[in-house]
Amino acid sequence: MKTNLAIAAALATIMTTGVIDTAEAGDKKKKEKCYGISAAGANDCANLAGTHSCAGQSTVDNDIGEWRLVPGGTCSDLGGFDRKEAKKMFKAMKAKKNG
Repeated sequence: MKTNLAIAAALATIMTTGVIDTAEAGDKKKKEKCYGISAAGANDCANLAGTHSCAGQSTVDNDIGEWRLVPGGTCSDLGGFDRKEAKKMFKAMKAKKNG
């Protein structure tokens, strides 16, 4: 009887761990970086300009160089851009400013 209980507990632990790992992996796949939609102080990490490397350090709303994670497939609906588009726009704005 004790052996059956121990086996059941071990199996429950293994199954629960697998479900949690799968759920965490699924969450990571369902997120994407979206540039140009962060409010000041609401960015998730480093910016394209390289002027900071931490979350919450943006100083301007909707800065094209700042990003935050959003559910996959929603970035364009929110008015944002993927990294490639944002980087291209950032370089163009920088060139115009220096030009």
